[in-house]
Amino acid sequence: MTAGLLNVATEKRRTLRESQRVSFDVRLNGHRSRHWSTPSGGATLRLKEENRYRTFVDLERIACRLPAAIWHSPGGPREVTIWCSNDYLGMSQNAAVVQAMVDTAIRLGTGSGGTRNIAGTNHPLVELERELADLHAKPAALVFTSGYVANQSSISTIAKLIPNCLILSDELNHNSMIEGVNQSNCVKQVFRHNDLGHLEQLLTSAGQRRPKIVLFESLYSMYGEFAPIGAICDLAKRHNAMTYCDEVHAVGMYGATGAGIAERDGVSGLVDVIEGTLAKAYGGLGGYIAGSARLVDAVRSYASGFIFTTALPPPVCAAALAAIRHLKSSNHERLRHQENAARLKRLICGAALPLRPTDSHILPIMVRDSEQCQKASALLLEDHAIYIQPINYPTVPRGAERLRISRRFTRTCKSIVS
Repeated sequence: MTAGLLNVATEKRRTLRESQRVSFDVRLNGHRSRHWSTPSGGATLRLKEENRYRTFVDLERIACRLPAAIWHSPGGPREVTIWCSNDYLGMSQNAAVVQAMVDTAIRLGTGSGGTRNIAGTNHPLVELERELADLHAKPAALVFTSGYVANQSSISTIAKLIPNCLILSDELNHNSMIEGVNQSNCVKQVFRHNDLGHLEQLLTSAGQRRPKIVLFESLYSMYGEFAPIGAICDLAKRHNAMTYCDEVHAVGMYGATGAGIAERDGVSGLVDVIEGTLAKAYGGLGGYIAGSARLVDAVRSYASGFIFTTALPPPVCAAALAAIRHLKSSNHERLRHQENAARLKRLICGAALPLRPTDSHILPIMVRDSEQCQKASALLLEDHAIYIQPINYPTVPRGAERLRISRRFTRTCKSIVS
């Protein structure tokens, strides 16, 4: 009897699933084929028709010769130069960083063994969080598996834990911040990019008593623009609002110890939460937040993206720790990188290329057409052995397509003009 009822229930569920499936057509080799339950064919076809389909170039970076790499092209291996890496200072190839990873892997193994709530916290990760808190002059820090997860989890968690929270977000904020906002299910308002007047209007309208968080980036990676951090924080403080600053493209790159734009501008103490990454200037993997002990503990205790994710392995933590400590005491890489970026900027402007004005190390060449952007990228790679990935919608708005140049630190400028 029970088995019969289970069979009937199973059949009903199967029939319901079948009835909910939506059919659609996709083109395959010039013919129309009918497929069920998966949107992959039609969805990717639309991307190709809009010149937004992303292809991955098979690259094998060459140790100690960055930005050189081997491109495994359809015609065979070719040496190319990478002009768009976020490994800005080459710390992934720094001898001390590599050695720290190797030594730790030999001593502690390659994996973390699970989430921190289940497998415990490996000691290099504890040391890393202490170092990050010290870097940003904050009482505490919390490490995530990536900068994306750090933003997504932290923003959504903080906002959820504050009753009636209003989120004020810069219109150019990264997708990870937008996803964090959306997952919080809190009311949000978007202010015009770096527009203090518009932000003040929104803060005033919200009133002093309502809890508020202002979200912004210190350096907008697709535009190369800095945020007026001090002015934003002063405005937020006057209106009783918390501040959350994404420094992912600035940590390691700016400030006396590499703590970012907030350190460079002398306003680190004004920012309530600083979010950063270990995967760009520090040459590794992972993301983090730094802030008050109570706030960090709340995120640690409630953020699903932290609780249910495997912790960073000890070798990865040790490498990040070595990179942070090196860039805390060495300003050489930062200065040379800025010199190289400035020289390249002069060359681009001298060639009358449409470079978007920027004071940072990020150099966006505006193409403003998705098809031409892809063609330009392919031409540079195939004819000139230069790899620059095209940037299209939705990373940037339609009509704002670009080639984003972010050359890494080199010991000589010769490679720039060769």
